[in-house]
Amino acid sequence: MFSFLCDRVNKYMIIFAVIVISVVATILDGVYIVGEQEQAVITMFGNVVRTDTAGLYFKIPYLQKCQIVDMTTHGTGIGYAVAGNGQNITIDDEGIMITSDFNLVNVDFYLEYKVSDPIAYLYQTSAPEDILRNMVLACIRDTVVNFTVDDVITTGKSQIQTEVKDALTAMLQEYNVGLQCINLTVQDAAPPTAEIVHAFKEVETAKQSKETTINVARKYQSEQLPLAEAQADQILQKAEALKQARIAEAQGQSARFSNMYNEYQAYPLITRQRLFYEAMEEALPGLKVVITDGKAQQLMPLEKF
Repeated sequence: MFSFLCDRVNKYMIIFAVIVISVVATILDGVYIVGEQEQAVITMFGNVVRTDTAGLYFKIPYLQKCQIVDMTTHGTGIGYAVAGNGQNITIDDEGIMITSDFNLVNVDFYLEYKVSDPIAYLYQTSAPEDILRNMVLACIRDTVVNFTVDDVITTGKSQIQTEVKDALTAMLQEYNVGLQCINLTVQDAAPPTAEIVHAFKEVETAKQSKETTINVARKYQSEQLPLAEAQADQILQKAEALKQARIAEAQGQSARFSNMYNEYQAYPLITRQRLFYEAMEEALPGLKVVITDGKAQQLMPLEKF
């Protein structure tokens, strides 16, 4: 009898334990916690019921499913991978691009992205990160091909990364994979061979020399331009003074001629004689006078006598 009671008690304890475990499992399955940088997508029978942000929530056990999505910003290299020792390893299939002048260049990008729509991220595609990577590579190749190799390596990096980011943003909105591009930067751009690297270093040195020469020329211009402007102003002032003097002299001669003409009209004979005497008075002191009868073949020098 005692053995029978023990068996019954053990049986009830086992049943009670099973019930307790089932209840606890049911409660645990119905309770979930969403972190600060997470969102939860709740589905039932394959349909999305709701999305939850940070907090403690309850769902129908076993019928509703919860999937937690990380909403933080992630980063990945495009064109290179980071090895275990921290060294960057080039991925030739991704990094080698062709430029508009038909040269090859190795361009590395760093992409920062995050989930913008957790529902689309989970159910729109099966591998959203892989699709995002392919989109980035397509946008990079479509953009780099419009630039020369010189621009890609030197001055065109900022414009390239801006155009790639704009194209990627538009593509993500079009295909709605649930991801958002936060930032895209050019990490490095270099020719793929050592010979070309050396050639482009020489080109870069030549560009720096060009900039130095331009700066020296601008400095010389800034020094010489004020001096030239001062000299030009001085010449203009002298010319203006000479102009005024010539005008005054011409006006004086014109007034003298007018007065003389008025005198000639009043006393023509006296005026002609006076003009003749004045002309002779000015001309004769500088003349050599030779007196001849018009028949002499050779004239003697008169200055000695």
